[in-house]
Formats: sequence, structure tokens, C-alpha cells
Amino acid sequence: MEPIALECHDLSVAYDRKPVLYGIDVSVPSGSLCGIVGPNGAGKSTLIRAAMGLLPHDGGWVRIFGHAVDAVRRRIAYVPQRSSVDWDFPVSVMDVVLMGRSTRSSLWVRPSAADRAKARECLDMVQMLPFADRRISQLSGGQQQRVFLARALAQEADLYFMDEPFTGVDAATERAIVSLLQELRSRGATIIAVHHDLTTAPEYFDFMLLLNLRLVAAGPTSEVFTTELLQKTYGGRLTVLSELALRAQAARAPMTR
Repeated sequence: MEPIALECHDLSVAYDRKPVLYGIDVSVPSGSLCGIVGPNGAGKSTLIRAAMGLLPHDGGWVRIFGHAVDAVRRRIAYVPQRSSVDWDFPVSVMDVVLMGRSTRSSLWVRPSAADRAKARECLDMVQMLPFADRRISQLSGGQQQRVFLARALAQEADLYFMDEPFTGVDAATERAIVSLLQELRSRGATIIAVHHDLTTAPEYFDFMLLLNLRLVAAGPTSEVFTTELLQKTYGGRLTVLSELALRAQAARAPMTR
């Protein structure tokens, strides 16, 4: 297993000449379940999109498993924000998941029987196999999120980037996704997910990045999920609810991983 899944050095990104990420230096170890947290507009989504090469860099570089992104792109899977997807596109659930298999061959090669079998297996893992022939637009938000997770699973990647995978899903779907991510980690995969709920972050992630345009802290959750560092990250926007979550976390026994 490679020791470093994602390494960024002095990574900076700007939109229309307005900087949104400044000099990010961070290393995420392989086999970790990593959460990226910070206030709205902190650059969380920008960081993962820039890390995947979907956004140009104003400075710095990114290495994934020690290589440039293009050299290892087939080892990467991505679950975007639901709001960024055109859910009215006329495709079936099975079609969406098979798109994940195309990264292992070519967009112009028809899916094989093995590809379809893998797609069905992945849909079954997220409890969506009965919906395989249904249009993606006919599903609920939580069901759509499960389908996109199945597409990522179908890629059989080593590194999964996920942009707010729990937004708009019900509690049962969220628990199912967390369980699946933990299973992926147990198999050696690395998951890096943007997350906004501080009350659940310390339970879901064993490694964490605190971000607010610059990197505030990065490391094992037990070391960086502290009142002091979260205050630096959120400033006056750290809510009473978040403070209560921190107190509850401090009162619990040390996390076992």
C-alpha cells in the first residue's frame, strides 16, 4: 500500500483572478477516511476538483499515489454534488452505473457481460438493484445519491473523492453510505469527502482537513477536531450546536478505529 494517497504542495486556485485557495500543503495517508470541513465558501469543493485536475492551478502541484493525476486517473472515482448533476438526462439507473465501467475501457466500447454483472453487484451493494431499469430522474434525492455511489464503486478505484455525499439524503441512506465507506476503507481504499455537519464528522472520519481558503490543520481526527482549531476555521460562525457537538465529543471515550 502506498503511504500517501494525495499530496498537495503550495496549491493555489483562483476564479476570475479572485483567489479561493492559498498555498495548500497537505498529505492524506492511504487507507484513510478523510473529511474536509470548513465554512461555506472555504474552498472545500474547489480543493477536491483541483486535486483531480478538473480545475486549473494558479500555483503548486498535486500528486496522487506519487504520480501526476493524469497518470493514475483510472484509480480515481468521483461522486459530485447532487446540485451539479442534470437529473433530467434520459438515462436509466443501469446506464449511470455502467458509465463507471467505461473508465476501465473506453466510452466507445459496449459494456460486456462482466461489466453488467459488476454494475448489478454495485447496485445491490447500495440496495438499488430493483431500480436498475428506472429513469434516474424518477428517483428520490437519496436514491439518486446511492446510484452515483454505485457508479463510483463500479470503477473499482483506489481513491474516492466525494463532494458532500450526505446532502439531501435521509438518515437511513446516510447510515448506509457511511457503512459502505467504512467497508471500502477496510479493503484499503482511500476516501476523501467534503462534509458540512460537525456533529457527525468525528464519528465518520479518522483523518480530517480543516479548511478556510488556507489549510488550518490536517491530521488524525482525534488531534485536529478541537475547539481551538475549529474556532480558527470557522471564527464567529462556529454555532452553538457545533460547540455542543464538541463538548459531547470530548465527553466520549477515545474513538476506536
